[in-house]
Amino acid sequence: MVPDKGLDKVFVFRLDTESGKLVTNDPPWVVTRAGAGPRHAGFHPTKPYAYVLNELDSSMTTYQFDAAAGTLKPLQVLPTIPSSYTGDNTAAEISVASSGRFVYASNRGHNSIAIFAINAANGTLSPAGWELTQGATPRYFGVDPSGAELYAANQGSDTVVRFHVNQATGRLTPARETMKVGAPCTIAFR
Repeated sequence: MVPDKGLDKVFVFRLDTESGKLVTNDPPWVVTRAGAGPRHAGFHPTKPYAYVLNELDSSMTTYQFDAAAGTLKPLQVLPTIPSSYTGDNTAAEISVASSGRFVYASNRGHNSIAIFAINAANGTLSPAGWELTQGATPRYFGVDPSGAELYAANQGSDTVVRFHVNQATGRLTPARETMKVGAPCTIAFR
């Protein structure tokens, strides 16, 4: 899947394992809402669901994913910001928990990580809360391989802030550890 912010489409490709090349699926894309600006996508680790974070309208779309046909069927669209927030915002990064129970998204403007609980029966999401990133403009965040820690890269405040992840609720708790770095924009675990 390749989200295209400018065209408001999510393109789908297949991998031709013989040639090692990507082949356009039929149908080749799914159209998102006008002005949504699909930015990043994540797959449920065990079930046929995909989640697309829309940058421009600060929303998350849940899709039923048919791997055999390579098709996406939209099931739901939810905002990534609380209804009480009235400022400007753009969504930036998405991560689906390896447990398959939660989806996280970063908000630049609200300066938070949105937490969504995944309904095990149908893959749809429900808001489980928002945690402020203790900095400005969280362009990226990364969940460590164990799933126990989340690191928010606050590009606007030149910080990376560590959070503990509650495995039962998905909620985040600041670990009181802030690293000063110059305009962080990505995190990689080794």
